This record gives sequence, structure tokens and C-alpha cells, in this order.
Amino acid sequence: MSRDLVGYGANPPDPRWPNGARIAVQFVINYEEGAERSVALGDAGSEAFLSEMVGAASHPDRAMAMESLYEYGSRAGFWRLHRLFTARGAPVTVFGVAQALATNPEAVAAMQTAGWEIASHGLRWIDYQTVPEEVERAHVAEAIRLHTEVTGERPLGWYQGRTSPSTARIVAEEGGFLYDADNYADDLPYYDRQHASLRQGRAQLIVPYTLDANDMKFVAYNGFTEGAQFFRYLRDAFDMLYAEGGRMMSIGLHGRIAGRPARALALARFLDHVLSVPDVWVARRIDIARHWLEVHPA
Repeated sequence: MSRDLVGYGANPPDPRWPNGARIAVQFVINYEEGAERSVALGDAGSEAFLSEMVGAASHPDRAMAMESLYEYGSRAGFWRLHRLFTARGAPVTVFGVAQALATNPEAVAAMQTAGWEIASHGLRWIDYQTVPEEVERAHVAEAIRLHTEVTGERPLGWYQGRTSPSTARIVAEEGGFLYDADNYADDLPYYDRQHASLRQGRAQLIVPYTLDANDMKFVAYNGFTEGAQFFRYLRDAFDMLYAEGGRMMSIGLHGRIAGRPARALALARFLDHVLSVPDVWVARRIDIARHWLEVHPA
């Protein structure tokens, strides 16, 4: 069995975060709007995932309500999150779907002016579980090409989100990503040695992501129902990891979800809590990856 069920075990390494920080905190804004499934883009059905319409069905015609719920993310929600983070000088990593980034040059320019990292979130915001490997491989290559065209530089971080059994191997074989975030298996970065030989002996660095400290729980069954729950969950996760020391915390956000007013207010309260605590390193994901590669080389 190729799974690693042991990891660091009882003795995780000291990450030696910069300036003696007890915890590294990393905020992600997922930019997907405009790349979701849509009959207008030639897809067989409309989008049905991660919107205010929980349990929505996919339709063979355009679903106008679903399209408008996604459009809120790029038209209003992204900018609310942008104001929230830039006002506090807090760095962000964007998981940007290439096709979505291409639809909104103004948002891309705002990300770059703020000094945010723009990592790749794939070519399309679709489920790759059953997509043929050759098609997914072509999508990865096109995602890199289009991302480079839109932003002016190739992405160094990768997060597909809805992966296939081949995604990790395809990414490792591509060889140009400093880190892969398609993983939820740890509180610290680690190296994927299973695919090391595919990168000429270089193990692929994994910087794990999160689905629990994630605003997607607002639009999922048994998830958050109001902002105070979101704030308390994020605060408690942060406080626990801070007390343990030597950990990393990821927070996942979306313009169409956390960008809604009441949720953004809860997020602002959490960010202010983080910034009020000493010895916290709020960093971009690429900064964490570079730190780990330097301090804990494979």
C-alpha cells in the first residue's frame, strides 16, 4: 500500500519559522469565478458545486441563478476581501483558476499590486476524478501557459482542488512547482517521496491545505450557519495550534462565500485576533514553501 499513514508521528520537526514565530498562518483566496461548469462554455451541464444553493442540480441549459451567485464573487466579494486584507497589510495566496483569471485583468492587477502570490488552481474549476489522464495532463500544461500569459510569470504553487488519482503524479512529473497543496494530511509541510523518481530524484514538497478552516462549510451540509460560528472555529483552531507551537494553519476563502458582508465581518475579527498575538508569521504559501526548502531540504 502506497499510502503514508505515519508521517512525522510523535515527533514533528521544529519548523524554525522566521523570527522565532510559534505558528505560520496562511490565508488563501480561491479565485474560480468564470471557470466553473457552464453550458455557455461548452460543458454538458451547469455548475452545481459550492454555491448558496446547497444541493443544486446540474442542468443541460444555462442555470442563470447559479451563474449570478458565482458572478458575485468576482464582481463584489473579491473586492471586499481585497480591502479587508490590504487595509491590514496581511499577505495572501490566491489559488487562481487560469480561465477565471483571464476573465478579470483588473482583479489580477490588484492581486499583483498587493504583492499577493498567485498560485495555479488548474485550468477549469471542474471535477477531474474521472477525466482521462491525457486530458488532465493537457489541462495542466494549458493552465501553466494561460496563467503565465495572464500574470506575466509561471505559477510556482499548485492546487487543483478536485483531483484525480493521477493529479499528484502529473504535477510531480511537470517538475516546475515548488509546492503542491492538493493534500490535507498534516499540520506541517512534508515531502512526497512516492513521486520523487519522476522529478529526477527530487521529492515534491507538499504544503497541506484545509477543508475544515474553510468558508466552504457555509454552503455545505452540517456546516457554519452564521459568522460567529466561523469566527469561533477559526479562533479555536488558531489558539490550539499556537499553544502547541511549531505548526501551520491554513484558512480557505472564496469571494462568493466569505466575500458576503456578514461572513467578511467574522473573517475581519479573526484576522484582527491573529494580528494581535505576538510571534505569529502571516505568510504567503510560497514563502512557507521556500522556508521549508531552505531549512528542511529533502
